[in-house]
Amino acid sequence: MRDLIRLWPQALAIALVMAAGAATLILGVGAHASLSDTRSAYYERNRFADVFATLTRAPKILADEIGRIPGVSAVDVRIQKTALLDLPDMVEPASASIVSLPDVQPQRLNILYLRSGRLPVAGDEREAVISEPFAKAHGFDLGSTFQAILNGRKRSLHVVGIALSPEFIYALGPWDIMPDDRRFGIVWMSEKTLAAAYDLTGAFSSVALKLLPYASEGAVIEQLDTLLNRYGGLGAIGRKDQTSHAFLDAELKQLEAMSRILPPIFLVVAAFLVNMTLTRLITLEREQIGLLKAVGYGNMAVGLHYLQFVSAIAVIGAAIGIAAGIWLGGGLTRMYSDFFHFPFLVFRIDPATYLLAVGTTVISAVLGAWQAVRGVVRLPPAVAMTPPAPTQYRQFLVTLYRALGRISQTVTMVVRHLSHGWIRTASSVLGIALAGAILVGSLWSFDSVDFMIDVTFHQADRQDATVSFTQEEPYAALYEVARLPGVLRAEPYRSVAVKLRHGHVERRAAVTGKPPGTDLSRVLDQHFTPVRLPESGIVLSDMLARILDTQVGDLIEVELLEKNRRVVEIPVTAIIQGYLGLMSFMDIDALNRLVREGTVISGVHMIFDEEQRVPLLQELKQIPAASFVALQRISLQKFRETLAQNILVMITVYVSLAVIIVFGVIYNFARISLSEQGREIASLRVLGFTRTEASSILLAEIFLIVALAQPLGWLIGSGLAYMMVKGFESELYRVPLVLEPRVFAESSLIVMGAALVAALIVRRRIDRLDLVEVLKTRE
Repeated sequence: MRDLIRLWPQALAIALVMAAGAATLILGVGAHASLSDTRSAYYERNRFADVFATLTRAPKILADEIGRIPGVSAVDVRIQKTALLDLPDMVEPASASIVSLPDVQPQRLNILYLRSGRLPVAGDEREAVISEPFAKAHGFDLGSTFQAILNGRKRSLHVVGIALSPEFIYALGPWDIMPDDRRFGIVWMSEKTLAAAYDLTGAFSSVALKLLPYASEGAVIEQLDTLLNRYGGLGAIGRKDQTSHAFLDAELKQLEAMSRILPPIFLVVAAFLVNMTLTRLITLEREQIGLLKAVGYGNMAVGLHYLQFVSAIAVIGAAIGIAAGIWLGGGLTRMYSDFFHFPFLVFRIDPATYLLAVGTTVISAVLGAWQAVRGVVRLPPAVAMTPPAPTQYRQFLVTLYRALGRISQTVTMVVRHLSHGWIRTASSVLGIALAGAILVGSLWSFDSVDFMIDVTFHQADRQDATVSFTQEEPYAALYEVARLPGVLRAEPYRSVAVKLRHGHVERRAAVTGKPPGTDLSRVLDQHFTPVRLPESGIVLSDMLARILDTQVGDLIEVELLEKNRRVVEIPVTAIIQGYLGLMSFMDIDALNRLVREGTVISGVHMIFDEEQRVPLLQELKQIPAASFVALQRISLQKFRETLAQNILVMITVYVSLAVIIVFGVIYNFARISLSEQGREIASLRVLGFTRTEASSILLAEIFLIVALAQPLGWLIGSGLAYMMVKGFESELYRVPLVLEPRVFAESSLIVMGAALVAALIVRRRIDRLDLVEVLKTRE
């Protein structure tokens, strides 16, 4: 306790670095466990399905046959469509996924979590339950009304309930890359109402299955597809490919990557600091150690004293880290509650996580102290009581310094002192470099996101709006859209659901057909040059090509999941760059020939005159054939807002942690150097040197190790950024690694700023040295 009180500034600096490691461990592991446990509980309580399939139309009696598939425990057939909404508080059209609720029996799967109100009355054409995020975005409450276009007919809907669903934790609209609760929501209505509206009486267009434990998902999907093929089935998917679940899984993957990468960095730095501090402390206490051993204390007793000392620092650091981790975890939980739509989300940590944080912190401290302790316990009493030998500097170093040119005496002293204690110098350089690496490994995300936005919104998809139709329309629909007020240019596209297969690997995807010379929604190669789609062949995104293990010139199987359901072999003609999803493209005429249909389209991309925006959007709301209208600028704005908020929070945390490392390393290094050179600095002061001149030796040492750490920090940070990019990579999205010089400059400025603060604190101690007292002591 006396040593801790005497050395409290250094002990606190070390404890803060350890606290940073414990906090990131608690934050990453705790948030991951909390999110995972909450999802599991929500899924179980509300019976989230395991398999999903959409189709054109099938009789409800088919549900009994689906239920007899081996491994199926429950079947829920329903009607699910996408429809345009006309909302009183929005000029632009919104959309919703319209889902039916059973009228006679309760829901079997994907059970609603009612926040308020009730379910619709069977057959009531006006009553609807809406998703809570959508209700909050528009200020809707029980009794609110809005209009929806159901199968070409506008209806006024009356809100009778507000709910959440495990199926729509992450509610993403078509053509959107980020949830926009204002423009896309979920609406549940009576099955009879939707059946009448979409001519599906006694039929269904969507099915969800719950599987028995240990059932083969692949075998169930295969048999389900066989049953649904004749009814226009678009191919069943497992839970892992369901949009909401897949995005939530990607977030969990990122949290797991953070909890694996960051804590070891802090604990390694903490081990270095412990070793530096304890080595110096033992050097100062050699005589006391020798005396204790001479009067009978054993090696174990002496070694245990120092291990207890560092363990106490570790426990203090772990306690601070746990408190900080819980506080940060609460903030992260609130951020997740805004982003993902859970009915409950509690940041709860298993006691094992606390034990893990304390255990790893103490172990890192003990490992850092082990070398110093092992050396002291081996000292015989007579040797320990002997003062350490005076420092000896090698003559060749002096010759080398002078050979480099005229170097000031101060620089010579600094370099000789740093080179003599090269292990401590190297540890300090590495510690500061790791702090810089954390900054580089986090600040890169701003430029990478800006680059991804530029490629996606300004080079590839350059349209102002995209109109998606409820079903394929003849080519004449393009000219109808082009005649709308303010439309300057319009281009069609066709989308067909397929399975792509190469060897034993297959993926479900959508092939998008585009006309030759398309200029609004372009396909870019890996050098970001527009690709002209060939008259035959298919173009794959780099991620899809990697998954299928295919290259240009390979033949892949394309199985159509609609219309005639043909299976054909098509050559891969190009590999393109893609950051969002698994993309594949064909010439629109070639795609229509593949499906053996006439010239039809799935939607239209357009650019419009901003001055005609309001009348155009009013017209778009009235298009009966439209199911969704994506507005590029609004999507981009939402994308920027969401990422800016999330990234800013995480970057703030990372910068704070990096500053703690730099401060801890510099402060401990400077205090140890001051302890070693106190007599020399005091002597210079007595001889007439000013405070600035005397302290310049120590400050020059700090400046030099900070300068040496920068290139190493840039290098390690680049590797860390690459590891994070790979850790975040998924089939849903990829983040490009973009490292601009600005990232390295900003990280270095932050490191130097933190180092300057630590140096000024130590400089203040130099200014307050008691010269007489210092000169009386040997060290």
